[in-house]
Amino acid sequence: VQLVESGGGLVQPGGSLRLSCAASGFTFSSYAMSWYRQAPGKERELVAAIISDGGSTNYADSVKGRFTISRDNAKNTVYLQMNSLKPEDTAVYYCKAFGLRVYWGQGTQVTVSS
Repeated sequence: VQLVESGGGLVQPGGSLRLSCAASGFTFSSYAMSWYRQAPGKERELVAAIISDGGSTNYADSVKGRFTISRDNAKNTVYLQMNSLKPEDTAVYYCKAFGLRVYWGQGTQVTVSS
């Protein structure tokens, strides 16, 4: 089983990034997917989640209206579009698959700084 995140990097405040998480080794379309983040010295927190067929999503209040989670079950990939980024969005972002079992990716760093 693998979850491989990509798309992180350094971006200026107000900018955008699109994270991807490519899954393999399990039945992706049967799993809900989510994005978490962990900033230095803080606990890991849920950012956004999407159910297995993509029909429902939910977001942390801190990112509502700025971030969008989506998935492509044909490509076994979940995405996180992040717009209007703020310095407080700086963190390592992880994807998580949850269903019969729980799987985590290794994380990708997002740094929002001028």
